[in-house]
Amino acid sequence: MLIIDGHEDIAYNALQWGRDIRLSAYATRESEAQDTERLGASAAGSIAMNGLPDLRRGGFGIVFGVIFTFPLSADNDEEQHHSQGYRTADEAYRAGQQQLAYYRALAQEPGVSLVLNQSDLVRVLHAWEQSSPDDQQRPLGIVPLMEGADPIRTPGEAAQWFADGLRIVGLAWTGTRYSGGTRAPGPLTPAGKELLKEMERIGLILDTSHLAEESFWEALEHFSGPVIASHSNCRVFTPTDRHLSDDMIRALAERDGVIGIVPVNIFLTSEWSRSKPFPIGLEQVVRHIDHICQLTGDALHVGIGSDIDGGFGRDETPTELDTVADIARLADVLRSAGYPEQAVASIMGGNWRRFLQRSLPS
Repeated sequence: MLIIDGHEDIAYNALQWGRDIRLSAYATRESEAQDTERLGASAAGSIAMNGLPDLRRGGFGIVFGVIFTFPLSADNDEEQHHSQGYRTADEAYRAGQQQLAYYRALAQEPGVSLVLNQSDLVRVLHAWEQSSPDDQQRPLGIVPLMEGADPIRTPGEAAQWFADGLRIVGLAWTGTRYSGGTRAPGPLTPAGKELLKEMERIGLILDTSHLAEESFWEALEHFSGPVIASHSNCRVFTPTDRHLSDDMIRALAERDGVIGIVPVNIFLTSEWSRSKPFPIGLEQVVRHIDHICQLTGDALHVGIGSDIDGGFGRDETPTELDTVADIARLADVLRSAGYPEQAVASIMGGNWRRFLQRSLPS
């Protein structure tokens, strides 16, 4: 079954922590176990779950490859080790360009390619459907997505980013020059409104994940193009501004958007924490999926946005997940919950496929 993942921090992990996506998750774990002095308590100190062999084994045909630059504090010298961090727009731009260049280089690997338009999409999906799970060069397409728009130094620069391959933009992580974000309440800035206008003109997709409440609603008002939430869960189960309220979920569905559910424990239930962990199963992921399906009246607006290795690791995900390949097990849990086969296929990848078919440029 085709799996499409709406959010993977591949470039950041490679350039910030030295994680080579061409290796299996097991090879990365072995390497990092021998390099604890360098990694310390960093995000990459978590237990790796991702690698091209695992993605291919799990049935992934397309992932949204994230460009993520980390906002640094003005006076925190301990953050100097963040090569992908920034304090100025120019620093954000340089790091973002490095990550986009990384995806272009990765697309030179056998079987890997960027998905930038309809022709790319058709080619990758056809090749994937003709391949087999044991193919070591099984096709994998990457759609570039920017999480936090600060690398776009001015709204007028968005067109060049698009020409370079960027296809999806989320305005916020925390607050940015363009909008309020997670733990940073606030509206769109004037520059944010201008950026949305430019994004709509050139055909960039809007990712609403991490937008603050006020900026979320303003963004939907000011942007008429295609919208998604690449990696957001249901606020009813995890009541923070990081996740979507029921009204937000309905609004995205009304725009024919797709919401990618994140299978990380702290996003699945408010009862779980790193200081007080306990086992969680994939049925908790289905709980979020089912809530969206019940709100929207169908199974057409929810998918996977794994955020795999996005600051958490194997010990912070449902017990059935050892590597990213095990996300395929979610299909069986959906079937056990009563979802028919067509709905299961839609949730695992079909909804993202349909969205890309109508949203990527021709």
